Amino acid sequence: MADFHQNGSVATLHNLTRMPLEMMEGQLRQFSANRKITLILPSLFSELGRDALSHILDELSGATYINHIIIGLDQATEEQYRFARDYFSRLPQKHDILWNDGPRLKAIDNQLQEAGLAPKEPGKGRNVWYCIGYALASQNSDVVALHDCDITTYSREMLARLVYPVTNPAFPYQFCKGYYPRIADGKLNGRVSRLLVSPLLLSIQKVFGHLDYIEYLKGFRYPLAGEFAMRVSMLPDMRIPSDWGLEIGVLSEVWRNLSHRSVCQVDISDAYDHKHQDLSKADATQGLSRMSVDISKALFRKLATDGVIFTNETFRTIKATYYRTALDLIEMYHNDAIMNGLHTDRHQEEEAVELFAANIVTAGQIFLENPMETPFIPNWSRVQSANPDLLRKLHEAVAADRTEI
Repeated sequence: MADFHQNGSVATLHNLTRMPLEMMEGQLRQFSANRKITLILPSLFSELGRDALSHILDELSGATYINHIIIGLDQATEEQYRFARDYFSRLPQKHDILWNDGPRLKAIDNQLQEAGLAPKEPGKGRNVWYCIGYALASQNSDVVALHDCDITTYSREMLARLVYPVTNPAFPYQFCKGYYPRIADGKLNGRVSRLLVSPLLLSIQKVFGHLDYIEYLKGFRYPLAGEFAMRVSMLPDMRIPSDWGLEIGVLSEVWRNLSHRSVCQVDISDAYDHKHQDLSKADATQGLSRMSVDISKALFRKLATDGVIFTNETFRTIKATYYRTALDLIEMYHNDAIMNGLHTDRHQEEEAVELFAANIVTAGQIFLENPMETPFIPNWSRVQSANPDLLRKLHEAVAADRTEI
């Protein structure tokens, strides 16, 4: 049974009495008559060979309130794109596939590169950004939701609960973040959120004192959740990073653009599991090591825009404070796990904290040494201003791929 605690900074919508899915979906069908819902699925081609995505599509087939599904397909050849079209054809909803590696979308990307407006590196952020552009070009959405394609515990109730708060016309919310416990196979998961983000936010607050932005982030039960929904009106002005800082970057844009009364988080599942990343101690460009650097940089960049001044000494202090705070949290998580019949490996958790502590300093050094870095992808308002025809060309390119390949 969930609690009913409210933290005061972000409205939390719990799962207390479990409204039947049929009732919630019935209401969503009524709401969606006036607020059409689009779902974005950023996917690697390799995910089409896994059971998780196949199950997700089976579940989505029953989500009849969804008006449009946009699939961003990365790392696919022409033959694989054709396979993907057949693979996703089981969806009864209108759906489109952005073949990001195809010649038509590459030509659009080259146009943006020449204008200095394209995403600088491949990855989920780039994929999501183009899908957002296509959603705007399609002009058939009032609400856009996003979730990953590697969720092994997926049910369509997750999606219904995610979009309900921003679709219900009686609610004031324009942005909704999903949350859930990261528990699977008798283990407590969610290492980056538990062992990096939570202690880092607490440490920044200890070093700098009260900061409204940090208090806002602390209000989210699971800030790194990849599941969120928002009103389409937010999309043109949203600037997101192209690296692993995507989730923190989105929350930062929500903080910048919306009143806190328009933001909520919702309990979407009792259990959640997906493909796990390696810690990657030996290669800082991969896995959780890369993720920890990108997330730390995203936090530091945002705080700097709010007037926080960083120095080498500051980052050393944050690192020392973080390390002690994280070790204390390891003890709390371990005891919580034991009392619930779960397991944590304290040696591996301390190894992760040691790596994250070093990467906080690395992220700080990168931040200080690259003052001219512009890590965000330009928002679509800027792109449309620079090239008013680009969204039309994007829409036509996706249609041409669908009919001519």
